[in-house]
Parts: sequence; C-alpha cells; structure tokens
Amino acid sequence: MRNTTYIREIEKYEGQVVTLSGWLYNMRSSGKLRFILLRDGTNVIQAIVSRNDVGDEIFNRCDLLTQESSLKITGLVVKDVRSPIGYEIQVNDLEIVHIAEEYPISPKEHGTPFLMDHRHLWLRSSLQHAILNIRHEIISACRSYFDNNGFTLIDAPIFTPAACEGTTTLFETDYFGSKAYLTQSGQLYMEAAAMAFGKVYCFGPTFRAEKSKTRRHLTEFWMIEPEMAFCDLNGDMDIAEEFLEYIVQRTLKNREAELKLLERDISKLQNVKRPFPRISYDEAVDILKKSAEGQAFEYGNDFGGGDETIISAAFDRPVMVHRYPADVKAFYMKNDPEDASKALCVDVLAPEGYGEIIGGGQREDDYAVLLDKIKKHNLPVEAFDWYLDIRKYGSVPHAGFGLGIERSVAWICGLQHIRETIPFPRLMHRLQP
Repeated sequence: MRNTTYIREIEKYEGQVVTLSGWLYNMRSSGKLRFILLRDGTNVIQAIVSRNDVGDEIFNRCDLLTQESSLKITGLVVKDVRSPIGYEIQVNDLEIVHIAEEYPISPKEHGTPFLMDHRHLWLRSSLQHAILNIRHEIISACRSYFDNNGFTLIDAPIFTPAACEGTTTLFETDYFGSKAYLTQSGQLYMEAAAMAFGKVYCFGPTFRAEKSKTRRHLTEFWMIEPEMAFCDLNGDMDIAEEFLEYIVQRTLKNREAELKLLERDISKLQNVKRPFPRISYDEAVDILKKSAEGQAFEYGNDFGGGDETIISAAFDRPVMVHRYPADVKAFYMKNDPEDASKALCVDVLAPEGYGEIIGGGQREDDYAVLLDKIKKHNLPVEAFDWYLDIRKYGSVPHAGFGLGIERSVAWICGLQHIRETIPFPRLMHRLQP
C-alpha cells in the first residue's frame, strides 16, 4: 500500500480529503451522528459520520463495528480546538476490513495476571502505548548520544563460553555438545573492541537467571554498554552523567504528551542535570547508618534495593556511588591503588526509589593481576584466554558502564513495576506470550 496517511501527520492535510487506516478505539452515537475514535498506531483521532452526508448504507456500517475492528475511513480534515490533537475527520466513506470478535480487555478493572496473559492485546491500550513510545525515545536518545560523540557500535555475541557477572545467574544451553551460556553482558567483548576502535558501545538483550520476584528484575532485559580506551573512573563518571542527563532531558522535550498521560511528575525529571552528587561507598553507608531503616546494614555488603532507596532519597537527582568493597564486585574491576580493598567502580542510583540504573567502572588492565583474580573466583582460565590477551598487546587504562533500559524506562515513566517497561516481559514465572 502506498501514500498512507498517518494521524501523527494530520496537520499537514488540513482542508484535504484523506484516507486513514486503523482500528476502532471507541464509538458513541447521537441520533444521526456516529463519533468514531480511530487509532492507527501513531495517534487517535475523532471521525464524525453523519447520516445526512454519507447516506444510510455507509451510516449503518458503523453499527457493525466492534472494539478493535479494523477499518478505513475517508474524509475531510478539519481543525477543531476541542480535539486533543487539534483536528478531526468529517467522514464521506467508511470501509470495514475486519469485524473483531468480542475484545477481552474492557474498560473494567482487570487483574495483573489477566493483563499479562493478554499482553499481546494489552499493548494496544493508551497507557501501554505511552510507555513503549517513551521506551523508543530513550533507546533512540541512547544511540544518538554515542553516535554523536565518537563511539562505534560493535555487536556483542549472545552465546558466550563463560560468566561475566557471576556463575549463579547463567542460563546454560547446549552448543553442539559443549556448554554455552546466554550473555549476561557484552562488556568483555567491548573491552576488546575498545582496543581496536577507541570508543565503542553495544546494545542488545542480556540474560540473568536470578530467582527474584521483585519489581526491579527481569530475566531478559536490554542494556547499552559503552567502553572507552585511555579512560579512568573519573572519566567514566563524567560520561555517565552527561549521557544520563541527555536522555532524560530529550525524553522530557519529545515525549511531554506521553508523560502527561502517565501523570508523571516531570518536576523530578527536570532536576536531572549535571553535576550529579558523587559519594563513596563509605559515605553511602553513613547515610544508611543515620537512617532508622538502615540501622541493620552490615559494612562490607552490597546494597540491596531498600538500601539504594534510602541512599537516593537524600538527593534530588541521580547519585553516583563509587569505590565499593572489591569483594562485592566482579573480577574484572580494578582495585583502587590508594586502597586495595576498594574497587574503582561506580553505581548510579536513580531517585524516587528506582535503584541502580547504571553500573560500571575502571577495568583491570594488568595481565598478572587479572589472571590471579580469575583464579581466585574459580573461573575457567581457558575460557578467558582471549580476554587476557587484551592485557598482553598494548594494554591501557580503560573503563565503561552499562545502562539498563527497562529500569530507566520505569524511572522516567514513574512505573511501580518493571514488567510494563518491555513489550513482552520475561519473569521468573512468565514465558508467555
């Protein structure tokens, strides 16, 4: 089909006759008038069908339409200040493409399990549409930032021979008689690529077999992961905060209507501007200790979701927590030369209790030290031969981070659960649809 007109471009056709193709979102009647709300995936517009204008045959077709029936309408585009989009259609022809069966999702309240079972249909609702449009904007902004700042996109493999983030959360699969795992991160491959291209990033799905039922966890989620040669922890934090400010402010600018539909308090997002507060792990622990809710925290542990909420509540924008105990961080993190018990790492905690959205740091660039760490973590050295090679042929200080798309969407949209941030969520007990 050619010359398709979309509702999002309707202002270009004021005073012209156009044909729109879409689905019946809603319809109401008033005597010799039918008011059709048509959605086409880009927006919703009201189309007015008058018996006096179209005649009995076309007018009576409206009565055959059910929710989500597909149709084509032809009519005149007219300005209407009462319309949410400023325009409506005065119909002169209506073609039914398909009469939908009784739609299972009605205006009444439905439970979450029901909606998740019908996720393939739930996507059509206005709120889900808004969320996924914002997700699209965030992903587009992520790519735009790196593409415009000298980074090269390098695709990382999905099948990997070994763990990156710990062996307890690996999805194992048979690979022609050998064991392989679904990737937990593209980071290790980006380190190799950074030695070839300088500044790189990958974007793709990652998998964690975490037996978690919290509102922050999925078993399959998407990450964007930059890696930079000749970069230390401070440089890594500089890029992370500039990057995060860019995607939030661009989303505010381009997705105001969707955020309004979600009733998001955008004043909290407007605060997401540099500089972000930077505190050490020790300073974050002090915040916890001064809080009645954090009194039980034991120094040396990693922060849990509740701990992150308490820490981030002390600030009005994302907070960067750096230099965690090395023992709670991955084997590839470089130790702080001023305190070997600490890792040169950083987590960026989103405000309003949304937790860690960025994790990263400076990588170990010394061959002997990295080899020792691999052995101490009881990881198979042969699986990391290629990774160790990076430290043999022109090793340099390098750093990077990963941003989780779904947690970022949840935060920016103000959602209570991560399951609505991805079209078809994969949870511990959900593999359908």
